[in-house]
Amino acid sequence: MGKNEMSTLAPAAQICDVLVIGGGPAGSTISALLAGRGYQVTVLEKAYHPRFHIGESLLPANLPLLRELGVAEEIRRIGMEKWGAEFNSPYHAEKMQTFSFADAWDKSMPMAYQVRRSEFDEILIRNAERKGAKVMEGCRANAVEFLRDNAGVLVHAQHGDDRQETWQARFLVDASGRDTFLGNRLKSKRRNSKHNGSALYAHFRGAQRLGGREEGNISLFWFEHGWFWFIPLADGTTSVGAVVWPYYLKSRSKPVNEFFQETIEMCPALAARLVNAQRTTDVEATGNYSYACDQTHGPNYLLLGDAFAFIDPVFSSGVMLAMQSAFIGAETIDTCLREPQRAARALRDFDRRVRHGGKVFSWYIYHISQPAMRDMFMRSNNVLRAREAVLSVLAGDIFRKTPIWPSLAVFKGIYYLSSLRHARRSWAAWKRRKEDIRV
Repeated sequence: MGKNEMSTLAPAAQICDVLVIGGGPAGSTISALLAGRGYQVTVLEKAYHPRFHIGESLLPANLPLLRELGVAEEIRRIGMEKWGAEFNSPYHAEKMQTFSFADAWDKSMPMAYQVRRSEFDEILIRNAERKGAKVMEGCRANAVEFLRDNAGVLVHAQHGDDRQETWQARFLVDASGRDTFLGNRLKSKRRNSKHNGSALYAHFRGAQRLGGREEGNISLFWFEHGWFWFIPLADGTTSVGAVVWPYYLKSRSKPVNEFFQETIEMCPALAARLVNAQRTTDVEATGNYSYACDQTHGPNYLLLGDAFAFIDPVFSSGVMLAMQSAFIGAETIDTCLREPQRAARALRDFDRRVRHGGKVFSWYIYHISQPAMRDMFMRSNNVLRAREAVLSVLAGDIFRKTPIWPSLAVFKGIYYLSSLRHARRSWAAWKRRKEDIRV
């Protein structure tokens, strides 16, 4: 049913101020913030916590958000300290380059955590409950109706025991992640024409890690068909995944567990780290990796985190962008509900700020597989503080007033000049990437 096709009266519905679909980092964060401001908040989460989720690597910019939520100590207890990132390239004689977050422009955020997402997400959703949000687990939203005159929404959902229930809310938050609840129903979800990928991943025990304080660093390995992540967790488990171009995943003719092992063997540096490791989970495969929705919001709804867009996990930005969009979203909804005359401006500001995060990371994601970019990542030059500025991006420090933007422009300028200097190589790589991302 469309926007102006029903009355504003729904007597059988449960009533709340804000209904949040999804209990991951974005949904739990905005629920805690809005409940803390006195709103009646209901969260519909299709699964039961704890539940498995990929995306275990946080950024330093997550830590201030966790402190504001009041869960920093709980996360510290489950986290593996992450002081930097290691890039491994088979295309360079030096093979490996380490980036330390302490070398970023702002030295006050020198580390982050690797976390098992089942534990991390449960801490966040229980925090939302403590703040007063009503959390309905095992409850899947399956339809939405918009009330006349932007008076709110009706959301129909189904519990695990097949019981049906309806909620009426003044405002709707889509934090459904890759389910893209509103994007699908509004037909606004689009494949990302500039990027495309698929992923294979599993957990291992007994993997060889780095030594000392670098043990918790994330490691990235380039290889012929994409790149690998290697994420150490505090309990001795290591998350290993391959983000590959679609043609490669479609070439699979063997069971996915065997295919993943063969893929690992294509990257000798990673295979050496796993020679004595045992896989402890089945291999999961995910396609249709990169997408975005046309809009971030409507008069009475917001899309947060992966419910709006997802590009690629190469810089571990997903959880940070999801939580940051939730903080921005909480401010926006508070303004819309308390001061309706300021709603239009608040929603425009939300759109600008949320798109900003994806836009900053996407440039580096689109170019990370190009030879000129690999060359720059494998060097340690800091011309006009360009390296410090890029490290700030890797740390997620893109929403504050840290003055990194002129130095980032310098970095991009050096990249384009390097590409021109090796024009034949760059042209061949560009043509190859165009083929790689083809659907």
